[in-house]
Amino acid sequence: MFNNENKENKRQYTRSGFAFSVLGAIVAVFTVTTVFQWQGISIDINTNQPTAQADELNLGKNQEAVTQAIDETSKAVVGVSNIQDTRQGAQKAGTGSGVIYKEDGDQAFVATNHHVVEKASSLEVILSGGKKVDAELMGSDPLTDLAVLKIDSEHVEKVADLADADNVEVGQTAIAIGNPLGMEFAGSATKGIVSGLNRNIPIDINGDQQPDWQTEVIQTDAAINPGNSGGALINLQGEVIGINSMKIAKEEVEGIGFSIPMNVAKPVIEDLETNGEVERPYMGVSLQDVSQVPGAALQQQLNLPSDVTNGVIVGGVEQGSPAQEAGLEQYDVITKMDGKEVKSLMELRQYLYSETENGDTVELTVYRDGQQTTAELTLTAQ
Repeated sequence: MFNNENKENKRQYTRSGFAFSVLGAIVAVFTVTTVFQWQGISIDINTNQPTAQADELNLGKNQEAVTQAIDETSKAVVGVSNIQDTRQGAQKAGTGSGVIYKEDGDQAFVATNHHVVEKASSLEVILSGGKKVDAELMGSDPLTDLAVLKIDSEHVEKVADLADADNVEVGQTAIAIGNPLGMEFAGSATKGIVSGLNRNIPIDINGDQQPDWQTEVIQTDAAINPGNSGGALINLQGEVIGINSMKIAKEEVEGIGFSIPMNVAKPVIEDLETNGEVERPYMGVSLQDVSQVPGAALQQQLNLPSDVTNGVIVGGVEQGSPAQEAGLEQYDVITKMDGKEVKSLMELRQYLYSETENGDTVELTVYRDGQQTTAELTLTAQ
C-alpha cells in the first residue's frame, strides 16, 4: 500500500499509497518403505504419513527457496516518493514501492501503482542500496492502477524476472516485497500463499461513490502494508507474479490483500512505456447509469418504458466523435451492445475494453423518446 503522510482513510479497500476510497507451502507426501530383518522376521511398513525427518527436510528446502527468491528479487524492488508542490514548497506527500522490470541502455523502467504517483509534481526512486534518483513519469492508467517510471540505469543492480501468469495456482507460496511505512522498513518481505485468482474488485475512480471499473487481481494472505503498493508479489523462483495494489482494511478482516496479475499488467506497462497511455476503444459520449435517476424522471423526461430499469443514459455527445457519426443524441438510453445486456456504465466499459478493438463496429440497442431502435458505431482510438 502507498503510505500517505496525511493518513487519509476513506474506505474499506485501501490502496498502497493514499488510502483508496472504493470499495503454502507444498507438503510433500513421502511413501516410506522400510524392511526390518531380524532373526529371520521381515516386517514391511508402508505409510502415507510423512516422517519427521522428511517433514524437516521439506521445510528446510522450502525455507531455502524462500530465502533465495527474496535475495534474487529484492534488489529490483525500489521505493517511490511522491513529491507535491505546496504553499510551503515541495513536500513528500507519500511513498510507495516499485519494480524495476526492464533495462535498456542508460535507461531503466519501473512499474508501480497509479495511485502511488497520482498528483505528483515530481517523483523520486529510492534504490535498494538507499541511493535516491530522479524519476520521469512515462504514463499512468487509473483503470488498472498501474504506472511506469523511467530512471537512469547507472545504479541499477537487478532487473526483475516477470512470471507467466498462466502458471500461478491457488495454494502456491507468495512473497510480497516492498517498503512499508515510508521506507522505515525498506526491503521488507512477507510470506503467504496465493489465496484466490481472477478476483474482481470494484474501483471508484471519480469519487462519486459508484464503481467505475472492476480490477482483476490475485488475492493473497501475504501481508501488504502501507507503503507496499507498487511492490512485487513473487513466487519461489523469484519471478514477479503480480504488482501489489491494495488490501481490505476492515477491523474484522485479516490477511486479504490484492495484487495485479502479470497477464493484466504486462500489456498495460508496455503501452505506458511506449505510448504514455493505454489506447482503448473510444465512443465519444458522457454517460450516466439509469439506476441513478429517479423512476419518475425516467418516465416523464425520457419517456422510458416502466420495464426498462437498467442501462446508461447519454448525457452528451462530442463533436466529430464516433457517437455523433452513429447518430446518437443526448438522452438516448443504451441498453445493449452487440446483443449483450448493458446494465451500467461499468458493464459497458468492461465490454468495450475487453471484447472490442479500435476499428470494430458495434451495434447498440437504444431507447429514444420511448421507442427502441438500433445504431451502428465504429470505434476509434481516443
